[in-house]
Amino acid sequence: MEFDQWFNAQLNARPIDPIRLAEPVPVSDLPTPALLLDEARFEANLARMAQWSKTTGIALRPHSKMHKCPVIAHRQLALGAAGICCAKVSEAEVMQRAGIESILITSPVVDERTITRVSELARKNAQLIVVVDHPEAVMRLEAALAQRQATLKILIDIDPGLGRTGIAPNEALLALLQMIDRDCPHLVFLGLQTYAGHCMHIPEFDKRKSKYQRALATGAEARNVVERAGYSVQLMSGGGTGSIDFEADLGILSELQAGSYAFMDIEYRDIESNNGPTFEDFSVALTVLVTLISQPKPRTVTVDAGFKSLASDKMPPQFKDVDGLNYYWGGDEHGIVALDNPSRTLQLGDKLELLTPHCDPTVNLHDYYYVVRDGYVQELWPISTRGCSQ
Repeated sequence: MEFDQWFNAQLNARPIDPIRLAEPVPVSDLPTPALLLDEARFEANLARMAQWSKTTGIALRPHSKMHKCPVIAHRQLALGAAGICCAKVSEAEVMQRAGIESILITSPVVDERTITRVSELARKNAQLIVVVDHPEAVMRLEAALAQRQATLKILIDIDPGLGRTGIAPNEALLALLQMIDRDCPHLVFLGLQTYAGHCMHIPEFDKRKSKYQRALATGAEARNVVERAGYSVQLMSGGGTGSIDFEADLGILSELQAGSYAFMDIEYRDIESNNGPTFEDFSVALTVLVTLISQPKPRTVTVDAGFKSLASDKMPPQFKDVDGLNYYWGGDEHGIVALDNPSRTLQLGDKLELLTPHCDPTVNLHDYYYVVRDGYVQELWPISTRGCSQ
């Protein structure tokens, strides 16, 4: 109990509201490394996805594991999003404290402490949804909810071939659903989740479409299994930024779990879209501001951002608006930049922006977004669920 009280106190202490500066600060005066969010591009991305949702009739439930910020979640909801996704329970706890109720926790929960936390969220929030994929976890959830006289909506997670979570659309699915119907009065079956994350970043458009169609066929078969047994599927949730070109034609999902569209990154920018060789439906709104701090050799310079400021699970970052600069990892705090006939003269103290290779884990390395409008920062938005991996 003592640990739980301490843990909850830490979550409750996290800032969730925007911080308004007394005076605007020029980007050139910011301390670095700093995570910059171009507000105009960001707002355009949100508006474009909201229009996609309206046009296709597929609801949008943005994944907050990407931005980890209640301020952003509220903006997405204000534009018509049906709710948000959270990857972990601790993320959902912070988002619910920020006044957001329509939350889908997209990872199964198993251990007793986490299930207790979920049941406490459900006791206060009738719109909470959790995915399940195993009978034992389902019965633990039922017991915790019964103890608190709470109900919880659930989606059964279907494995689309990723082999990460979920079950196959066969007898196991039917048995799990029948057990929920028979033995779990505090669980309300809502539908299915089928998230094919292994398809989202395939660069070639036709290959991505083909693999995604095969993955979503698993979801379609799962829906058939459920409906043939006489149950109603009210919600089919899944998909992401990399599948928006396919969803309307496939007609399988009723809501999209896209996240990266709000910021974009190098990995998403460099996949083919229906309209061309790069994915330009959304603009890159997120960058990391760095300072040139050293020049140990004539043909290289060093900037003050390394592994602790930029996620290193993908390709290296790229410089925005300056050609002829090639970034190489220089350790925890540094990046080494090879000069290949740069398009502008560089001097010690210069500040440059880097495009992030992968926005999600890069965001998780920072405390605040420096929100930029016309070259100035007037607000900081807290990255409230940073580190919420429990």
